[in-house]
Amino acid sequence: MKKILFMGVMGLFLLGSCNSKSGDGHEGHNHETEKHEHEGCEHDHEGEDHNHEGDDHGEVAAAGHSDEIILPPAKAQAAGVKSNVVEPGIFHQVIKTSGQVMAAQGDESVAVATVAGVVSFRGKIIEGMSISKGAPLVILSSKNMADGDPVERARIAYEVSKKEYERMKSLVGNKIVSEKDFAQAEQAYENARISYEAVAKNSSASGQAVVSPISGYVKSLLVKEGDYVAVGQPLVSITQNRKLFLRADVSEKYYQYLRTIGSANFCTPYNNKVYALKDLDGRLLSYGKASGGDGGYYVPVTFEFDNKGDIIPGSFVEIFLLSSPIENVISLPHSALTEEQGSFFVYLQLDEEGYKKQLVTLGADNGESVQILSGVKAGDRVVTEGAYQVKLASATNAIPAHSHEH
Repeated sequence: MKKILFMGVMGLFLLGSCNSKSGDGHEGHNHETEKHEHEGCEHDHEGEDHNHEGDDHGEVAAAGHSDEIILPPAKAQAAGVKSNVVEPGIFHQVIKTSGQVMAAQGDESVAVATVAGVVSFRGKIIEGMSISKGAPLVILSSKNMADGDPVERARIAYEVSKKEYERMKSLVGNKIVSEKDFAQAEQAYENARISYEAVAKNSSASGQAVVSPISGYVKSLLVKEGDYVAVGQPLVSITQNRKLFLRADVSEKYYQYLRTIGSANFCTPYNNKVYALKDLDGRLLSYGKASGGDGGYYVPVTFEFDNKGDIIPGSFVEIFLLSSPIENVISLPHSALTEEQGSFFVYLQLDEEGYKKQLVTLGADNGESVQILSGVKAGDRVVTEGAYQVKLASATNAIPAHSHEH
């Protein structure tokens, strides 16, 4: 009887132990060593069809795909995602510095006051507007001033000297006046004529008009409405903007590399656009043989280029001087990079719709592209446009219902 009771208790213990093993919680399982045989049990993985050959547990296989980002081709195309195969190429050593864009010599002129007077702008004159040669810019009025109207004074002086010159001209033949006096009268007459014609050329009832000396754009207004100006004072600066200078201020420590510099890229602060001098027919003019004064300790490097874009003369820019070329370098455009907490990443395209986030180490930066020291190798397909769209897709992809064999 005792034997039968003992066997019954053992049977209940084994039955309870079996039930605990087949429960949903899997409590007490060793997931690292125990194989899932579970005969007669059906696990519903919500439509997943993973091939786990050789895996001890399904979670290990899922972890292998957890870093893969799924972005269907239709969505990638709509988001502007583009990728390219990485190929080594030539990359130039870079000296990063700052500088300024300046108007080239001969492409800029200044309209100056031809008479003294009070400034009144002719119409709407604003900086940046187009202007043609000879177009009036400013009216200078001398009315109600102590010296009187300079045009009227010039006219009176001209008429008086003309009468004196004509009178002496009729007398010099009869030796009534000397040749010397006649020559002086003639000189006074010519001077008065030139002066009067100069001021009377653009004169009107409202005052003396100052016109644009060249065709171009209004660069800056050097006076304002109602200012009093003297003869020769600058009024308006006009630029043609056809040729521009790029002056880079380079630290003395790079002086030995200046002779290897052949071109440059620069980035403007007002549109963050990178311009390449090779695309603007740029050329190196010269570099300084000594550092500048005023405690600057910088050596100037000057380029000339065509203003084919919307570049503003006088603006300060970030400059990337291109020095000696380096061969077999892997580089990527800025649009391929994303940043997280000071680290930089790119996205590798694994197949038609699979992407992978990849940490990279950066080298030299020429403003357009960056040298890649590690993380990407030749032959990899890297997302070069729309990298942030892939990054956003990674936030919505947990473990996708997808099967890849790579």
